[in-house]
Amino acid sequence: MIITRLYASLQKLRPAWISPTKWHHPALYCTSVTTLPLERIRNIGISAHIDSGKTTLTERILFYTGRIDEMHEVRGKDGVGAVMDSMELERQRGITIQSAATFTMWKDHNINIIDTPGHVDFTVEVERALRVLDGAVLVLCAVGGVQSQTLTVNRQMRRYNVPCLAFINKLDRTGADPYRVLRQMRSKLLHNAAFIQLPIGLEKNVKGVIDLVQERALYFEDDLGMTIREDEIPKDMRIESDERRLELIEHLSNVDDVIGEMFLEEKTPSPSDLLSAISRCCNALSFTPVLVGTALKNKGVQLLLDAVLDYLPNPSQVPNYALRPNKQGGEDRVLLHHARDSSHPFVGLAFKLEAGKFGQLTYVRVYQGCLKKGEFIYNTRSKKKVKVSRLVQMHSNNMEDVDIVYAGDICAMFGIDCASGDTFTNTPKLEMFMESMYVPDPVIAMSIKPKHTKDIDSFSKAVNRFTREDPTYRVTWDTDNKETIASGMGELHLEIYAQRMEREYRCQVEMGKPKVAFRETLVAPIEFDYLHKKQSGGAGQYGRVIGVLEPLPDEDNTKVEFQDETAGTNIPKQFVPAVEKGFRGTCEKGMLTGHKVTGVRFRLQDGASHMVDSSEIAFILAAQGAMKQAFEDGIWRVLEPIMSVEITAPVEFQGVVTSHMNRRHGIITGTDANQGWFSLFCQVPLNDMFGYSSELRSSTQGKGEFSMEYSCYAPARSEVMGQLIDQFENSKGLPVASKKKSGR
Repeated sequence: MIITRLYASLQKLRPAWISPTKWHHPALYCTSVTTLPLERIRNIGISAHIDSGKTTLTERILFYTGRIDEMHEVRGKDGVGAVMDSMELERQRGITIQSAATFTMWKDHNINIIDTPGHVDFTVEVERALRVLDGAVLVLCAVGGVQSQTLTVNRQMRRYNVPCLAFINKLDRTGADPYRVLRQMRSKLLHNAAFIQLPIGLEKNVKGVIDLVQERALYFEDDLGMTIREDEIPKDMRIESDERRLELIEHLSNVDDVIGEMFLEEKTPSPSDLLSAISRCCNALSFTPVLVGTALKNKGVQLLLDAVLDYLPNPSQVPNYALRPNKQGGEDRVLLHHARDSSHPFVGLAFKLEAGKFGQLTYVRVYQGCLKKGEFIYNTRSKKKVKVSRLVQMHSNNMEDVDIVYAGDICAMFGIDCASGDTFTNTPKLEMFMESMYVPDPVIAMSIKPKHTKDIDSFSKAVNRFTREDPTYRVTWDTDNKETIASGMGELHLEIYAQRMEREYRCQVEMGKPKVAFRETLVAPIEFDYLHKKQSGGAGQYGRVIGVLEPLPDEDNTKVEFQDETAGTNIPKQFVPAVEKGFRGTCEKGMLTGHKVTGVRFRLQDGASHMVDSSEIAFILAAQGAMKQAFEDGIWRVLEPIMSVEITAPVEFQGVVTSHMNRRHGIITGTDANQGWFSLFCQVPLNDMFGYSSELRSSTQGKGEFSMEYSCYAPARSEVMGQLIDQFENSKGLPVASKKKSGR
């Protein structure tokens, strides 16, 4: 009775434009979420470059939808911090480290939201979020525009075919220019993009936006942006709004048949015609609608929520496929059913793992059927049967228990032993598995060890947890140098995990100097013919391999390929996998510098075997011997990771910054200037970027900032290669390798 009266009182107090469903108390909230039809569900992610305002935008979304009572600052200056930045480190640094999931209601629609990090060091968080989402909001800064990480996020969206809206944020900043950002979207991101909103005023004069679809002006009256006043388009903006609306129609007519036909017949599309066309083209990835606003000043967020409902797809509009092994040894693609009932077997993908106080928390996207609390499910990879003892929906680091979830929902389970990317079903007969997410290889490594020997157990627990949660964070034992090596996506990545070990496990660690993940590759094809023969009484070992080791094209220089071209029975087919195993095992540690061998293809063309003495181990050793032969006879070189670097600073420091990049062997690929600031775009070897952060700050009076992301592997300079070869030979106590062998 008390709850009912309180709920009725809240209904009287709420603003008129807020949907009543947003004021449910938690029990009612969860019930309504799990019983909604698919048409009223959206699964979206919010992605952008560093400091574009993703978390601030998410905070405003949760406030306007009634999910939280008040808004807080991202950097936690008020002592609270943003809801989605639940980790203490995130609030102190003002950055997002882990993606955070939540769900909320807007106009009787359930919106599942994942807020993702902007730093390239935590790029795997964006990868796994986009893998399971149906749509995304690409946030761009009205001053910074399209930046380096924006390009990365855009590639990730394209990899998983995720339709997106663009939201140009921070209109209140000095130097805001949304028109420049739109031009960059078309030229750099290659989006067929057009405004569906125009700003009314910029910088300190931001008052509202013009809705080009409905042809109206919307003003945000109060500081919290709660009161939205609709009015006629201002007379001084009427010509511009007409031109921009015509531009919108032209961009749509190029990709939509309905609007194209109306355009040719010189008919003016109605608002409903435009709304339907934008939705169709956005879902088909052929058009990107562009909205504007400022999340910090509480303007434009509600209109973005409306656009999410109007233009981004619901789960039923996105075809999802599972893979099923066939009798021919291949895989068939099976279309999954999106009905929100139990008429089809349950299929779900575990896309994120997180250790919590109640054990491992496994985030799951449900693609087919339903999952009930207390049911048994099967891991299609490990073939293990597990019971779902607790089922929750996440609101940042808070959990809300639910009894059942359906296709289209994102939930979390406790006590499930699995790996990121595993597929679950509710019957062992359903041999299906979902395609996992792309996991980039680490580009930097450092030695790591606990400061005190008494903390070894805590260190082991922390390493075990973090490597399970984050597949880009890898910890290995270096047998040559007798030290533990932590590998990751950047210095910040490794630094964050070192701090988390100290905070969460009370284990202080010492980090060594950064080590770049160099690679070795072949310059020109080399033939091999190697016979492994060993006789020591009894059954011996016999295996012969003949073929060619050749370099792959530059765009594939991080891959390793094996090709079986044998005909007949000189090498029995059961021994071919052993040859591949021996080849790939040798590639783990090259013979030039001790780094991985990549960018090579092992073509097995012929060989020989013995009826008695041939075995799997014989052909493994034969392949290893063939690789050693190719190393001795071939010409090899070292590859190093090249980073795309973007530096932004006041124009007066442009000369200094350019000289920095030249000294660090960077190749300048472009420059841009805007409102007294410049941006410099370069390709720089990662090995030359260490310590640049402090150098940039000191030389630009603290005003400069930079971001970088992995671009490609390219041949290292001869002096770098020489140093690596000498270090490797000295570590083994051997004479220096010949110049011919290393291609120097």
